[in-house]
Amino acid sequence: MKFLNHLTFGQYIPAESPVHTLDPRAKILSVLVLLTGIFLVRHPLAFIPWGLLLAGLTALSRLPFSMVLRSAKPVLILVIFTSLIHIFFTDGRPLIDLRIVVVTREGVTMAVYMGLRLLFLVLFASFLTLTTKPMELSDGLERLFSPLVPLGFPAHELAMMMTIALRFIPTLLDETDRILKAQLARGASFDRGGIWKRLKAFLPVLIPLFVIVFARAEDLATAMESRNYRGGEGRTRMNPLRWTGADTAALGGILLFVALLFLADRRFLS
Repeated sequence: MKFLNHLTFGQYIPAESPVHTLDPRAKILSVLVLLTGIFLVRHPLAFIPWGLLLAGLTALSRLPFSMVLRSAKPVLILVIFTSLIHIFFTDGRPLIDLRIVVVTREGVTMAVYMGLRLLFLVLFASFLTLTTKPMELSDGLERLFSPLVPLGFPAHELAMMMTIALRFIPTLLDETDRILKAQLARGASFDRGGIWKRLKAFLPVLIPLFVIVFARAEDLATAMESRNYRGGEGRTRMNPLRWTGADTAALGGILLFVALLFLADRRFLS
């Protein structure tokens, strides 16, 4: 499938930029603040500054803006489905009344609002993975969760699992693309016939993919055991994390941006 070649979620793109050099904890906290701010938006027009912020951060990180936008492809179907539900099932002042189908002004507004919210959630989350190495992301998560360790919280294990999951997303996509091409070379067809025929055509893809997933998981476990991996206790780091003034400034700027947008949304757009 062609769309597999354009998915960027979970990938890291190296570049020499101020965003890449920030402490991963600062980037994780900044993204959490941004995602919280997106949930607080009440009016679709308030997403214009969010788009400008995303474009500015992308330019600052020296990444192609099209690459960041491609990360939203996996959720486009969910966005369209959610928007259609709001368009046709939200009560309000009718814009189009066909008796059977009624489109309301409030439904269109809510559809745009929810669609933009989902898109920005995915875009900012993907921006984090595009500018942060998997190991740095793991170390940052572990350090953020470390205050909960005395309470029995498995900070290192959770951070490791999340990092491995993100790391293997591009690998599994590559494996899926390779299996699809092999099946197409054998005469398989994935875009013809009804829905059930198409689902059956994917069985020769899913079965070897599951086998590959379990094989890679076993190989990873064997590799970790052979290197005497025993978890985070007593583990040292080659490059310890260092919080600098730039990290404080970046997090403070994001907090200020979200606070100003929150006040403007409540005062001028509500």
